[in-house]
Amino acid sequence: MRTNMNLLFYLKKRSTYKNGPVTIYLRFTVECKRAETSTSKSCDPNRWNAQAGRASGTKEDTRLLNAYLDKLQSKAQELHQVMSVGDEHVTAETVKNRFIGKALQSKTLVAVFEDHNSKIKSLIGREYERSTLQRYETCLMWSVVEAIQ
Repeated sequence: MRTNMNLLFYLKKRSTYKNGPVTIYLRFTVECKRAETSTSKSCDPNRWNAQAGRASGTKEDTRLLNAYLDKLQSKAQELHQVMSVGDEHVTAETVKNRFIGKALQSKTLVAVFEDHNSKIKSLIGREYERSTLQRYETCLMWSVVEAIQ
């Protein structure tokens, strides 16, 4: 399913802001739904160009900051493209989670083994014998015992 994604870099001032640098945030917008995350960089509001979503100036630190933001933008666009081509469900939240490295709920080896055994159990008599399931259950039991010790 093809979806459009928009990216926006912006400064997010806290209510207690007086002066000094402000944190730069990245907002993902997919189908009018938003998700945002911090870029872990900051910029002085006087040097921020809101139209461009970048810092303005020619100093070395400004060029490095803009290059960093360009890398983040290309990474986000690449993730969106990979998710779209892979027919994954693309939402602002899923793109953000993938972007920040928040993995999907991962399974432990024991959980995968238990899932395997339940599938084998449903196939007894058609593709597997009961003794095969007993061997798998014994293997699972010993792996749990070894993990506890």
